[in-house]
This record gives sequence, structure tokens and C-alpha cells, in this order.
Amino acid sequence: MKNSEPGQPAATLSEKFRNGDLFAGPCPSRDILKHVSSRWGVLILIALQEGTHRFSELRRRMGGVSEKMLAQSLQALVEDGFVLRVQYPVVPPFVEYSLTPMGEEVAEKVAALADWIELNTRRVLESRQQLSAAADAEMTG
Repeated sequence: MKNSEPGQPAATLSEKFRNGDLFAGPCPSRDILKHVSSRWGVLILIALQEGTHRFSELRRRMGGVSEKMLAQSLQALVEDGFVLRVQYPVVPPFVEYSLTPMGEEVAEKVAALADWIELNTRRVLESRQQLSAAADAEMTG
């Protein structure tokens, strides 16, 4: 939430809490940010942009995620209203996950960030190398 305009009263604490203030420690928006921007949250949202997936499909798609971390990340995204979880009463039971309309909105934003990262990975790695080389030169020189 931005500061009030000159001449306008400052937002009350309850208004800030309701509207979100990422820089305030107890703000619930921080948990949402954590769920959406975590490594697994990002990958889940991007994977579900392609359509509905079962748990096992998501796990195979995201190399390196443990079953526990995937379950926790999915649960958080379901609780936040970004992912719909549907459990079918069949034997053996299976569960499908898909994006809600709100999930589609946030997935679009997250995908844009992931696209930027993919397109600029080389630049970032070069920057790391330059910094590392400069630090090495400073230590030896």
C-alpha cells in the first residue's frame, strides 16, 4: 500500500492490514508472496497453466521436488485460492489439480518473471563470474 497523498489522512493500521503491506512483518500478504514465489510454487503455477494435472504428473514434471514439499506447496496454493483440488471417489482414489481464475491471474505474472529469468540467465551467470573474478583478483592482488 502506498503512502497517502499530501493532505490525505494516513491509512489506519487496520486498513493497511486489510489491503496488504508487504513491508510490515505481520502482514498476511507475506505468506501469499512466499507461497506464490517459492521455487515449487512458481513451478506448480506454470505447470498448471498447461491444464489439469494429477499429483504424480506434477511430481514427474518438476525434477527434484520431494513428495512432502510438493504436497505442502499445493496445499498452500489451494488454501490461498489459486489452485483447485478435486478428489475423485474411485478405487484407487486420485486427485487432480487445476488453476482457479485467480490462479490463472497470478500464474500469468509468475510466468512473466520466469520467462525473464530464462531469457537472462546467461547475463546473470556472466555477472556472477565477473564478480567472482574480481573478488579472486582482490584476494591475490
